[in-house]
Amino acid sequence: MLLDCDPGIDDAMAILFALKSDNVKLEGITTVGGNISLDQTTQNALRILEVAGHSEVPVARGVAKPLFRDLRSTGEVHGKDGLGNVNLPFPRIKEEPIHAVDLILNTILDNPGEITLVPVGPLTNIAVAVVKEPTLKDYVKDVVIMGGAVTVAGNITSEAEFNIYTDPEAAKIVFHSGMPITLVGLDVTMKTLLKPKHLAEIQEANTPVTRLVGKIAKHYIKFYREVVGVDGCGLHDPLAVAVATDKSLVKTRRLYVTVETKGEITAGETVGDLRASKEGVRKPPNMDVCVEVESERFLRMFIDALKK
Repeated sequence: MLLDCDPGIDDAMAILFALKSDNVKLEGITTVGGNISLDQTTQNALRILEVAGHSEVPVARGVAKPLFRDLRSTGEVHGKDGLGNVNLPFPRIKEEPIHAVDLILNTILDNPGEITLVPVGPLTNIAVAVVKEPTLKDYVKDVVIMGGAVTVAGNITSEAEFNIYTDPEAAKIVFHSGMPITLVGLDVTMKTLLKPKHLAEIQEANTPVTRLVGKIAKHYIKFYREVVGVDGCGLHDPLAVAVATDKSLVKTRRLYVTVETKGEITAGETVGDLRASKEGVRKPPNMDVCVEVESERFLRMFIDALKK
């Protein structure tokens, strides 16, 4: 697995979940500007690996801002440091002297049909990789994207989910790249809430990883309670990691999905053709969209992995 991310609290939990999952070999982490600045997302990725004791996983810095827009970060959601204001020490391990796009291309092209790419932030790095190497679709095994809201409301606007909204032009490039895409959007991630009782169980293990999750998730749960109005935080990015390892966790619909890039109100909307029309009316499907999830089974997977 290659994990492209913008840590971010749920990104951090996705990294830890991937590291703790028996059936994942994490080949690298690439960072992008998104939840917070590229400098901070890169440092956070290194910090998380250091806490988890996995300094061998390479981290490569990617693109700092969306292709054609300014970066809109979410400090109020993830804290000023992106990790719930826990202020972890500066990491001792270093990032790789290679651009994230090149790490993505080299890893996938050198291992044809073996790498699952899991982007859980804005899709800027992936779009640049696709433009640089259009044949990427012929080499990647699978692409499991956390992003979008095809059948439900958005979270950054009424229509758009944050990752897609941040760089809709990049998302549109990726969606139409011909790569084998599974979209793990708000359609399912908002059905997998990490609740205080789950967090208490994780913290009982009392390891460096579970102590970190306890600290950062408390900030996230507090935001969800006060702003979203639910008792628990969405495990958006960890669910994408889980789906990448076990597609039976979700039910999907094979749909044509594109991205609105010009709408004044609908920019970043993931527009799926949901019509059950006669053949020839709809455009050919370009991805599998997750619409249902076995929430309890996923939560058990996530909790048990972190507790190990």
